Amino acid sequence: MKSLKYLNKFFYKYRFRILIGILITIIARIFALVAPNLIGDSITIIDNYLSNGNDPTIVKKNLINNILLIIGASITAGFLTFIMRQTLINVSRFIEFDLKNEIFQKYQDLDINFYKNNRVGDLMNRISEDVSKVRMYVGPALMYSINTITLFIIIITYMFSIDVKLTLYTVAPLPLLSFIIYKLSKKINIKSLKVQESLSKLTTLVQESFSGISIIKSYTIEDELNKHIQEISTETKNRHVDLAKFQSWFLPMMVLLIGVSNIFVIYIGGNQFIRWKN
Repeated sequence: MKSLKYLNKFFYKYRFRILIGILITIIARIFALVAPNLIGDSITIIDNYLSNGNDPTIVKKNLINNILLIIGASITAGFLTFIMRQTLINVSRFIEFDLKNEIFQKYQDLDINFYKNNRVGDLMNRISEDVSKVRMYVGPALMYSINTITLFIIIITYMFSIDVKLTLYTVAPLPLLSFIIYKLSKKINIKSLKVQESLSKLTTLVQESFSGISIIKSYTIEDELNKHIQEISTETKNRHVDLAKFQSWFLPMMVLLIGVSNIFVIYIGGNQFIRWKN
């Protein structure tokens, strides 16, 4: 994480855009949570009408108001979500552009000895693939983190105000889920580095092959070179597949733990509702 401190100057450069994006993210999540609340209120209105026989005109008026509010809140949340993505994702693109220019300028300033000790293909891979990973960190990762934190604070507070016991059962899997994600992330980082190494080797070999094509033809070693490229390509493909297989554990594990939590909530909440009805 220490290496990411270098990005702080870019965050400062685009601080106003980032702050606007964060503010829009929070507002968008608040509007997105209005609709479920209004739906619950509408169900309560219908239930009271069926139980107590309230005035149909008032019930109809309240339901129409709720429907209009739900539509308005949903449209507003969708529009703000679009603006949020445009703001924060564009910032990540600006930072990617600045970082690539900075790296390219650094490449131009380095002496010939540096290029004798480092392969050009590897340097090309770093300015493309590695910088793209940085863009994912400063864009989508930042956006989804703010989104998740905002939702967590608002929803958990609201849930505790309704029923503490059910809320505790709902959040019970979160520590286990966090631990599993932490462990899987460490493995994914290791496998991602292996993928980067293979991709760097492949990029270097292809670049050197194009640069030395006349020598390759002079010595008629095309077949050996093709075989070598095929081996590295296969290795790169296998490492990509291995990484994808490992990453595929994320979603099923999350769905499983959330499903277990939902079972507890439905069972305990259902029993409480039955006792309340009786």
